[in-house]
Amino acid sequence: MNQRTLAILAALATTIIYGINHTVAKGVMPIYVKPFGFILLRVIGAAILFWIASFFIPKEKIDKQDWPKLILCSIFGMAINMLGFFKGLELSTPINSAVLITVTPIITVILSAFLIKEKIKLLKATGIIIGFIGAVTLILFGAKSAQNAPNIPLGNILFIVNCVCYGTYLILVKKLIEKYHLFRLMKWMFTIGIVINLPITFSEASQIQWVSLPIHAIASIGFVIFCTTFLTYLFNGFALTQLKASTVSAFVYVQPLIGIIFALVTGKDTLNTLKIGATLLIFIGVYLATKKPKLNL
Repeated sequence: MNQRTLAILAALATTIIYGINHTVAKGVMPIYVKPFGFILLRVIGAAILFWIASFFIPKEKIDKQDWPKLILCSIFGMAINMLGFFKGLELSTPINSAVLITVTPIITVILSAFLIKEKIKLLKATGIIIGFIGAVTLILFGAKSAQNAPNIPLGNILFIVNCVCYGTYLILVKKLIEKYHLFRLMKWMFTIGIVINLPITFSEASQIQWVSLPIHAIASIGFVIFCTTFLTYLFNGFALTQLKASTVSAFVYVQPLIGIIFALVTGKDTLNTLKIGATLLIFIGVYLATKKPKLNL
């Protein structure tokens, strides 16, 4: 099996884990763990795992000029996007999160135009507009609240914030991943992530009642730390060594399918006409925004 195939499988595994996570994480928030407290557990757990992994690779020094980029990656990839997504998940629903996360490729296209001067052609612009309409439909015209979802519009907006930050992270981190070993990069980014998140998340993390946590809550927390954080950042990092950032972000298309099926099977969410319509608009927009134009012969 060649490296590109492995990278595709890694990106696919990442999006499957993320798809399941929409429901798993929602199942313990905010009853057992509040969203910001969850983020501190994620970054500490992943930092420890990547530090352990880094002991098994050759020593390597990060160049001084790369530290600002590394810090930026931590801000966008290990802080703002995580905080936005988990707070959004507390306020909104698993299906909304699974659907809105699909705007990531669209946002990545837009950010690529600004950050690496990639041209946006008519087809992509059309896709961006259609996808935006779908996202706005969910935010403005969806239900305002539901059981265990007290503020769906605000939660949906925070999902968009997550998409913007994650798309930025994918673009910024690719150059670093091509230069340094993945374990070394991740251990420093998550360590920096602890420092950034600590003042914001410590209060909620300190409220966790560890002694009284049921087994299913502990298992869910373990899944989020090991699978949704350590494995996904590891897999996506490896995928970026072989694939473009826009290609890696495109695997997010699978998330709604996994997320919706898992949420419906476990009874954590329901479908309605508005959600289906908005999902179709977002899918069409994503398809057009990321479709390669035909070459003129």
